[in-house]
Amino acid sequence: MLQRTAVAMSGGVDSSAAALLLQREGRELLGLTLRLFHSGGTDSAPADAAAVSRQLGFPHHTLDMCREFQAEVIEPFIADYEAGRTPNPCVRCNRAIKFGALLQKAAELGCSQLATGHYARTEYDAGLDRWLLRKAARPDKDQSYVLAMLTQEQLSRALFPLGELSKEEVRALAREAGLTSAGKGDSQDICFIPDGDYGSFIRRHTGRDYPSGPYLDGSGAVLGQHTGIIDYTVGQRRGLGVSSSGGRLYVKELRPGENAVVLSSNDALFARTLTAGRLNLIACPRLEGPVRLLAKVRYRMAEQPCTVEQTGGDTIRLTFDQPQRAVTPGQTVVLYDGDLVVGGAVINRGIPD
Repeated sequence: MLQRTAVAMSGGVDSSAAALLLQREGRELLGLTLRLFHSGGTDSAPADAAAVSRQLGFPHHTLDMCREFQAEVIEPFIADYEAGRTPNPCVRCNRAIKFGALLQKAAELGCSQLATGHYARTEYDAGLDRWLLRKAARPDKDQSYVLAMLTQEQLSRALFPLGELSKEEVRALAREAGLTSAGKGDSQDICFIPDGDYGSFIRRHTGRDYPSGPYLDGSGAVLGQHTGIIDYTVGQRRGLGVSSSGGRLYVKELRPGENAVVLSSNDALFARTLTAGRLNLIACPRLEGPVRLLAKVRYRMAEQPCTVEQTGGDTIRLTFDQPQRAVTPGQTVVLYDGDLVVGGAVINRGIPD
């Protein structure tokens, strides 16, 4: 019989505080830390997490999931960049690794649920017979965006003990309990590329050369040469190395088939409509007719009012009330109804007015 609760522990203050709160509820805990990639011996997470587990008096295991992370996160990340898309690997990791491979391992170790230090909330709606995902009570720390692709089965076994708390309250809890992680800083956005240089990472990892090609303007005129398609994303301004008498230039579009990068003014980056696929609905089994919702196309942006229509089994067409800047293929669009996460999908393209 499954009785224990697994806690995904990074060694940081959030997962440590989550474990502390669950222990105070009287739960029997098992700490689990993932080794996801080889970092040359510089990863302190397993030791830090083990230290907190010892302090709180529950067992801890470090699990090597480098192979799974390589196959489910890193390789798709690289393939997307090579195809001119800009993925969010954290969204994919949460579904495939943390609430996929790790959740399965937790079950094998006798755990019925998996807790993390994410700032979000879940609840079961008996009338709908669905598990719901809601934003954190404190909007400044809300992480529901990166959880929007979780399935009903995954949400049914997920615990987010920090959903009602602020970061300051979490640190205070950890300090009062004397946890070694209380003063530890926040983690990197993309854990396997700590320096943020995606192009260099992809070149090192694949050993492949990504040839230069033309910068084009909207009419197809050549403006210069880029350094390789993987070095660019929609909306980018820095590092282009070209100038224009008409003002600043930005990346508007990537054309991997032509090995070309299309540049434009900032005004040309805005689009009201997007199409998206790989739809994952949480709050309902299907969107019936056009629905008024809120949506955001990046983690750090405010939700914007829009109209959404489901166009196929896993596809949507979304039109914002106001044009949005740099709607980027490969990124996740997350749909909200107030604090309720309706679902998420992967952007195929933005459609200019």
